[in-house]
Amino acid sequence: MFSAADAAALYDVLNPWIPGARPGDRFYDELVMAAGSVLDVGCGTGAMLHHARAHGHPGRLVGLDPDRAALARARRRADIEWVEGTAADARWQAEFGLATMTGHAFQCLVTDDDLGASLAAVRAALRDGGRFAFETRHPQARAWTEWDPSHAVDIRDAAGRPLRVWHEVESVTADVVTFTGTTAEPDGTVLHLDRTSLRFLDVATLDAFLADAGFETEARYGDWHRGPVTGTSREIVTIARRR
Repeated sequence: MFSAADAAALYDVLNPWIPGARPGDRFYDELVMAAGSVLDVGCGTGAMLHHARAHGHPGRLVGLDPDRAALARARRRADIEWVEGTAADARWQAEFGLATMTGHAFQCLVTDDDLGASLAAVRAALRDGGRFAFETRHPQARAWTEWDPSHAVDIRDAAGRPLRVWHEVESVTADVVTFTGTTAEPDGTVLHLDRTSLRFLDVATLDAFLADAGFETEARYGDWHRGPVTGTSREIVTIARRR
């Protein structure tokens, strides 16, 4: 058996939050620790906010996510607010200095309507001048070409069980990529399969959505070391400010 709780625990094994060793984690950790109040949209298992609180963040920390199993793990820390829901469900009004979407969660906003509603809700949650930090994979890098069983990862879960994990693309339609994620036993016996669609926005399209929602781009990077976006960038890292 492989439950939703198992999947949430495996996510933490595959994606540990280590600002001291992972530049993307360090990028967000610096922003979070400098902000008095933080809304983490798509917080998952809460690792980023857990780390911030454990390392002395004194302000308000709120995590928002629709995945109940992930939130169950997040709620191991009771000194952080955890809310079940999507970005578009957010109903806060001018309560945060910083909002974040890490782990390429922004790409889960696939339709124009969902993007517009989500950005509007995040903007409403921010105080005047508040910032929204997130990243999306640059479409020019075509990251999905590496999502196939030949790139399977062998790993042990938190209980020590050996597992094999891989992704496989089903379709690429315009700027939306749909793929499956498979968790299996080492012999290939499938334990869990999920299907995800992600949107790969280019810079111009992304900025149009941000402007329509009432944001201005404060900073834009092509990597986690704050380098510029170039013809070889794999990421579009954005810090947008509420107008």
